[in-house]
Amino acid sequence: MIAIRALSHQHSISTLCRVLKVNRSTYYKFLNHRPSAREIENTEIRSRILEIYAASDKRLGAHKIQICLQRDYCIHISVGRVYRLMKTMNLPKMSTIKPPRPRHFSQNIACENILAQNFDQPEPNLVWVSDFTYLRVAGRFYYLCVILDLFSRKVIAYRVSPKMDRFLAIDTLRDAVAARNPSPGLIFHSDRGSQFTSDDFRRVLDEFHFVQSFSAKGHPYDNAVVECFFKYLKKEETDRRSYQSLDQLKRSLFSYINGFYNSLRPHSHNRDLSPIQRENLFFS
Repeated sequence: MIAIRALSHQHSISTLCRVLKVNRSTYYKFLNHRPSAREIENTEIRSRILEIYAASDKRLGAHKIQICLQRDYCIHISVGRVYRLMKTMNLPKMSTIKPPRPRHFSQNIACENILAQNFDQPEPNLVWVSDFTYLRVAGRFYYLCVILDLFSRKVIAYRVSPKMDRFLAIDTLRDAVAARNPSPGLIFHSDRGSQFTSDDFRRVLDEFHFVQSFSAKGHPYDNAVVECFFKYLKKEETDRRSYQSLDQLKRSLFSYINGFYNSLRPHSHNRDLSPIQRENLFFS
């Protein structure tokens, strides 16, 4: 149809319709069509969807895009409508792959679960949670240690290392303290991995007068907040890429954590605000 209209100043409509095998009535119907209010609205919404999709580096699916439309543009439509519009735009849906994660746990140390799944905290720097995951780079594994603040789910520190040892945990903890300067008495929660139960790590916690809390043995949900972060990190970033160097991985993590997750990604725990937006609102 568009081709006929573009060439109509060079050839007759009859000739073009005959060559392109289009009925003249169909062409004139297309030519005289006036978009409905719904079509105009859908065009505007598609534009906003594309903006959100591009800004998130193709990480968001229909549900999160629907939240961003409402939060950032005051566009209130159903997830189903967002999904249908994305389908017309050939925007792919997300999929989740969760690889196994072998861990070694301490059997000898007394490990008390002080947090007891109390994941809702009234203010920042009351409880931090931490864990490790592994990421593949050029055929080998590197290990990511993260620390999140339970109040906003913000990633306050992270580090990558070829070894998943106590030094990686200690360095990440010191980064978090330098960034946040928390008060004594903060609860630091993790699983019972040997990195967190080591004497060296516990001495650093004592240095800052933090209280240590551990997940119960065989209860991964006790540290569900970090597990959930890792799931979305892999779904929205690392599983979508192939890393040939550690530098590539570090750039990818910086882009996702600082440029997207902390600052832009809507989080249901924060009533669809990003972690930084939640903290800014608290301190305002």
